[in-house]
Amino acid sequence: MSETAENEALSQPLTIGVEAYISQEYARAERDRLWTKVWQQVGRVEELPDVGDYLTYEILDDSIIVVRTAPDTLRAYHNVCSHRGRRLLDTPPGKRDARGRGRQFVCGFHGWRYNLDGRCTHVPEREDWPCGLSAGNTGLTGVEVDTWGGWIWINMDPECEPLRDYLEPAATLLDPFQLENMRYRWRRWLVFDCNWKTALEAFMETYHVPYTHPEFMKFGSFLGWSRAQGKHSNIGYDAPKGLDENQAKLRIGGGTDPRESTAELQKFTWANANTNTTQTLVDAANRLVEEVPKDATAADVLRHWLDTARRTDAERGVSWPTVEPAHVAKSGTAWQIFPNFQIGHALNNMLCYNARPHGYDPDKCVFEVAVYELYPPGEEPETEWVYTPEDDPDWRTVLPQDFTNMAAVQKGMKARGFSGPKPNPLRERSIVNLHHNLATYMGTGEPRNPARRMPPRMP
Repeated sequence: MSETAENEALSQPLTIGVEAYISQEYARAERDRLWTKVWQQVGRVEELPDVGDYLTYEILDDSIIVVRTAPDTLRAYHNVCSHRGRRLLDTPPGKRDARGRGRQFVCGFHGWRYNLDGRCTHVPEREDWPCGLSAGNTGLTGVEVDTWGGWIWINMDPECEPLRDYLEPAATLLDPFQLENMRYRWRRWLVFDCNWKTALEAFMETYHVPYTHPEFMKFGSFLGWSRAQGKHSNIGYDAPKGLDENQAKLRIGGGTDPRESTAELQKFTWANANTNTTQTLVDAANRLVEEVPKDATAADVLRHWLDTARRTDAERGVSWPTVEPAHVAKSGTAWQIFPNFQIGHALNNMLCYNARPHGYDPDKCVFEVAVYELYPPGEEPETEWVYTPEDDPDWRTVLPQDFTNMAAVQKGMKARGFSGPKPNPLRERSIVNLHHNLATYMGTGEPRNPARRMPPRMP
């Protein structure tokens, strides 16, 4: 199906059943029908720079070890000893994952050892097994692993399609932004009282901005579009003719003087969100009134602001990618990579969200937020995943406004008087597309015409 036909099919008013959000049976079925079949982003390539560096990733009952086995090779294994099933690496209390460096993995139960290639190298009292142990049944079980955009991705399905094929068309539209060159500015995670889909969907559209973040309205309109892109989707802002590039993340303020409103928007975003901008962009915006004539068009203001910031960054050793304005507009402001990762890209920074189940409780999820930026080589800040409760002041003021919606929506999904989400056909099509694709994997939950009866619950 073409992109146009796909979007037309999802542009009708549709209702989503609440089963995907609140059903324990659905949550349990996700393990085998969804999470073992899809590519999942688990970390950044630069987090494993040296041979022996490893990290773990947990999704429901499965834990995966990703380890660098050679300067140019990553491998992934199920984090479980082949002897009695004990995990080889335990996640420290309060941490997102286990990390370290070593030459082997040693089971803490009976001391079985495995080298970085997953081969079992030592079995205590091996002579007690006169037969029955072989390389085939004692080695670690491998997991598919690949990289794109600077991220590490894993897939537990040995028959899965190649990562590049899975990511299209997002990969092609995002490649020019050279996301692999960005590095963490900060990264935080927490556990929310809502389903992972409820959390992710809070950021998959711009329809909520005037109402959840009304303080932004003085800087212009923040409504936008949403497009299905196969398994994935992207969103962007509405923009007048001649300002197509303003559909993307780096956009100017509205009003009678875009020079002033752009500066105020950048300062507000930097102070209250600490996302979607950089100090260079803020400083360049603050000089617009001095450097740009008052009668300049909005397009001229946008061009001067971005060109000035680009030159300033270049002087300190930061090289922005060159992306044609038409391509910037088409790529929008963020991509939803099915099923649970959002890339909010820009020319010199990005904001990413990740959500996944927290056990089999449909009312709980692990939620992660990471902000990236381009830095001069060797000047990247040292960061780690920091557990940050939702009332922590380090979230500033903007993201907590989104957080307040999540648990409230989760509770509302269970109300007897609620017949299911009814996404905006233009501005929330990404949410419909998510559930359309989920239904392909799960065998239930296809968004339906509101006039039709709700399909039966999963057995």
